[in-house]
Amino acid sequence: MKTILISIAAGSLLAALSTAQTPRYTITDLGTLGGTYSYAYGINAAGEVAGGAATRFQTGGLSQTAFLWYQGHMTNLGTLGGPNSSAGGPNASGEAAIGSETSMPDPLGEDFCEYGTHMQCLAAVWKNGALTALPNLTGGHNAAPFDLNNRGQIVGFAENGVHDATCLAGGTPFQVTQFEAVLWGANGKIRELPPLHGDTVGFALGTNDRGQVVGASGLCSNSSIPPAPSAPHAVLWNEDGSPHDLGNLGGSMNVANAINNRGDVVGAALSPKDGTIHTFLWTGDTGMQDLGAFPGAVLTVAPCCKTINDSGEVVGWAMDAMGNFTALVWQNKVPVDMNTLIAPGSPWYLQNACSLNDAGEIAGQGLINGEVHAFLATPRHHAGGSQSLAPAPLSEDARKLLQRRSLSGRPR
Repeated sequence: MKTILISIAAGSLLAALSTAQTPRYTITDLGTLGGTYSYAYGINAAGEVAGGAATRFQTGGLSQTAFLWYQGHMTNLGTLGGPNSSAGGPNASGEAAIGSETSMPDPLGEDFCEYGTHMQCLAAVWKNGALTALPNLTGGHNAAPFDLNNRGQIVGFAENGVHDATCLAGGTPFQVTQFEAVLWGANGKIRELPPLHGDTVGFALGTNDRGQVVGASGLCSNSSIPPAPSAPHAVLWNEDGSPHDLGNLGGSMNVANAINNRGDVVGAALSPKDGTIHTFLWTGDTGMQDLGAFPGAVLTVAPCCKTINDSGEVVGWAMDAMGNFTALVWQNKVPVDMNTLIAPGSPWYLQNACSLNDAGEIAGQGLINGEVHAFLATPRHHAGGSQSLAPAPLSEDARKLLQRRSLSGRPR
């Protein structure tokens, strides 16, 4: 009993120290493209943010157009002719990985982008002020990019044209064909990243400047693509494209979401201890470590794509059984509610932290004045008050939208 009490006291002290050492944040509203909502997916070292936002013509919460935001100005990156797009990245050159619908209905009736439109979905790159489509794998109709590095390499996944009747059982609505993790080089050429031995499908979600890539693989019957990614095996692909299994926490779902330049990986895994999704940290020295669950959460996730920086700081979010979201930042391997780290009386309730840079700036989204907006959280190191907030009330449409984010951090 004495040992248990000592352990509890030590854990409480660790949590208190973590909170005390966590910088407090100033929140900037990134606005929209004329509509009522926006989502931030990535941030680079300069504080440039990529994401998706509603225009004044887009409604319903799922519709969005890719943007880049910098120093108060949001640039509309457009689409490939279809109604929706979103942006990941950006890298140090201001390039962004774009997933966009075209104006062509999917020939197989698939809904690869999961906007509900059943339009063809392609990968593209925003580079030198222009949006350019990237090639598909032979036989495939759809592809989706998620991350890019400072070398101009983009990672994601693409269909390979192999029809598989078991894909629907894997939880991907309307999916007919298999899909593979891929890497587009700086020259735009596509390259397959093979799944683990015995697996048939895979997807890539994160990359670093060394060209390492992380994601997951499995069978089409037990895997689903983002925005609700799930697969049995978390995978690290080395620069030569060889896949390596990162292990598990004892459960059947394991997805690697982000990797820093040191090769440290964060992701999500099913824990048999409590039956909920936990965040994990994997390093070459320690293997997969359980970072635990946020109190009361059924999902505690460090999502795609830049959610661990080179200092080892981690960001993400938690969702409780009622579908309420809370933005998190980890320090000393303890998740801290970001809403306790902003000014008391703030109009914000921070719901999702989706990316951070080495300066500790965080991009995500939260609720302000009844709308979901992208935010930039900037560390400020002087002392300030903290607050403990209950999750902010959401409209039913907003709740469903955020639940669609699942493990990838993208409400597509």
